[in-house]
Amino acid sequence: MDWHLLISQMLNGLQLGLLLFLLAAGLTLIFGIMDFINLAHGSFYMIGAFFCASLVAITGSLIFSIVFAVIGVFIVGAVVERFIARRLYKNDHLDHVLVTFGLILVFDTLAHMIWGPAGGVIPLPDALNGQVEFGGFVMPAYRLLIIVAGLMVAVGLYFLVTRSRLGMLIRAGASNRAMVSALGVNIDRLYFVVFAIGAALAGFAGMLIAPITEASIGMGNEIIIVAFVVVIVGGLGSIKGAFYSAILIGFIDTLGRSYLDDLLKLFVSNQSAETAAPALSAMMIYLLMAAVLVFKPRGLFPPGGLNK
Repeated sequence: MDWHLLISQMLNGLQLGLLLFLLAAGLTLIFGIMDFINLAHGSFYMIGAFFCASLVAITGSLIFSIVFAVIGVFIVGAVVERFIARRLYKNDHLDHVLVTFGLILVFDTLAHMIWGPAGGVIPLPDALNGQVEFGGFVMPAYRLLIIVAGLMVAVGLYFLVTRSRLGMLIRAGASNRAMVSALGVNIDRLYFVVFAIGAALAGFAGMLIAPITEASIGMGNEIIIVAFVVVIVGGLGSIKGAFYSAILIGFIDTLGRSYLDDLLKLFVSNQSAETAAPALSAMMIYLLMAAVLVFKPRGLFPPGGLNK
């Protein structure tokens, strides 16, 4: 076995897992405290990528662009919460699904009108365009940066939820929102902040991946399905579950696409293995979700508050 290739694929899986976590963390925060299903969450992922691409074209600085693009997506999320989502909290989940699906169409159309059909390219600075070598292993510098940034955000989110006053309110609101409101906490303000933070996390994930895949219309519509799988597998409302299930799914998806055909060749002909492997690798994460729903319907890490 080529150990360098295996390590490379595992790092790619970790990178994918951390990007999924940034998306899934926002989803599980919003669902856990608000009981609100937001299909348009992937649109914030797309908006973040386009904001970052536009700012890089103007300023030439990737770091500066990411900082201000995160703020921009936070504002977009706040506007959506204030004027659209807030009106739906007391409605049933079908209304959430219908309205947020409509938002996907609105955001995709606006992106087409503003940035055009071609999408946006984000060039990497020279410092991030090379490779990093350690222990005889070589990895693209930017992919390593994605892993480090994702881990830093995960740690920061953990301390936000478990150690800060805002996190205390989030956990309390997830457990008993009526009691929190009765104690004088402004629930509307709490929902406003949590929704905007979730949007900013999704936008940040889009900014990180855009230099590799480019910013494109509808780029969030496919990955949001996988993010929902992460939330279901980890446990609705569980930040810890979102993290571990995102990493697990990142590894399963990446290693499955790389090695499943070799595994199948041990049992069937080469042609059959090469034909079946792509379809089976695409199904693996959904098979995992189905197994979790059968044996642990509340997810691998069911919440007892958002920090569990």
